[in-house]
Amino acid sequence: MKKVLPDTSFLVSCVEFKIDWEKELSRLLDERFQIKILDKVMKEIDVVMEKGGKQGRYAKLAKEIIKKRKYKTKKTTSGHTDDILLGLADEYLIATQDTGLRKRIKEGEKHHIVIRQKKYLKLY
Repeated sequence: MKKVLPDTSFLVSCVEFKIDWEKELSRLLDERFQIKILDKVMKEIDVVMEKGGKQGRYAKLAKEIIKKRKYKTKKTTSGHTDDILLGLADEYLIATQDTGLRKRIKEGEKHHIVIRQKKYLKLY
């Protein structure tokens, strides 16, 4: 079973582009998978919500979807969210739209998931 850790940019972008990430992950991975959310990602979503605007509305909807689907939360220690995600890239597929994080994951020769053409997910 594959395990997927999405970051804030991925979740908010999926809502913005109206992508059902579970459906797309099923298509992409073609096997069972489990989605976990870092506790720090949930805090980042709250920060984006507080800023308001379009991104705030997308973040609010992403949080509602996460709660509705009852994803398990992964507790983390102190540190930057990107560093924590990078450290977990051995056991999880990281789903991100963050260019800097994507580059760091590629350098570590790990697989990751991104949104392509604002409509589907791709595994690299």
